[in-house]
Amino acid sequence: MPHPRPIGFIATAVAAAGIVTAACCTEAVTSAKANALPFGATTQPISALEKAGAPWLMDVPGGARSLRGKVVLINFWTYSCINSLRTLPYLKAWNERYRDKGLIVVGVHAPEFGFEHDAARDRLALRQLGVTWPNIQDNDFTIWRDYANQGWPGFAFVDAKGHLRAYRVGEGRYDGSEQLIRQLLTEAGQDVSDVPLAPVKGTGIEAEADWADLRSPETYLGYDKAEGFRSPGGWLGNRSKAYAPAPDLPLNGWDLAGDWNIGAEFTTPTSAGGTLRYRFHARDVHLVLGGAADGRPVRFRLTIDGAAPGASHGADVDADGWGEVREDRLYQLIRQSGAIRDRTVAIRFEKPGIRAYVFTFG
Repeated sequence: MPHPRPIGFIATAVAAAGIVTAACCTEAVTSAKANALPFGATTQPISALEKAGAPWLMDVPGGARSLRGKVVLINFWTYSCINSLRTLPYLKAWNERYRDKGLIVVGVHAPEFGFEHDAARDRLALRQLGVTWPNIQDNDFTIWRDYANQGWPGFAFVDAKGHLRAYRVGEGRYDGSEQLIRQLLTEAGQDVSDVPLAPVKGTGIEAEADWADLRSPETYLGYDKAEGFRSPGGWLGNRSKAYAPAPDLPLNGWDLAGDWNIGAEFTTPTSAGGTLRYRFHARDVHLVLGGAADGRPVRFRLTIDGAAPGASHGADVDADGWGEVREDRLYQLIRQSGAIRDRTVAIRFEKPGIRAYVFTFG
């Protein structure tokens, strides 16, 4: 059994038919025995996709019934989750290497935040991320429950006889997953000996985390799951309030300056110049952001320890620290190339109305 890294956070996803507890994980932490199902999940893995009644964001050629008799890799994910994004290079590689051998990758998009329920946003994310395999929208977590999935990203491996042969949750153990795919295809009568095993390396926002220097956890900014808030006087939920920065921000603490409204799921500035700070220890800093209600872009300025990021800027920020919120998605703010130490990131928004959901790190 692999030694797991700690789970990054526990999220509660409220679906129409009940409450689903979801863990966004940093490495694979569980695996099903051969021909066994995880945690009492459905005994008909493919029929769960057939009966879901959910819309397909990208269709299965021939419909869901055409999955019967095929080797299927089912990936539970959501497009704003950094743990899900960092698995995409492997899914892309496996799809490219083995689709002509009979592998079908199917994404089950199970949203964490409200904006991810929107099919148009989800399809845009698929295009932007280069996801070309079938994806179904699981807004009510119906398929999630059928498979007893435990978090983002989750992986279910179904053989050509319709048996769920393995289940894994979280990042990591990619070599073992590819070996399992090759085994299941071989059992189905496919010769995979001509498909070379080559290293997979993610780039940009999809690059593997710097686990050795990662000491900051995912941190939610809505009061339902927020921890580490340090502005004097605490927060006032669902109402605009003038906040002041903390006199001394500890590691993994965050605060606000200016007028903000802290809601259950996200926090939003209610006047120009609202500033959000976080004291972190990680190579990468990401922030899930939503655009303003009027659809117009909102510029922001980022500093690290009071200075422009320079070479440490992320993909969504320039060297001077300027960025812009347009779409509802995860934004990469910082990628450091030098020594990692405790530092403070501050983001000042030029206009009100954006939504800040969660910090994540890598």
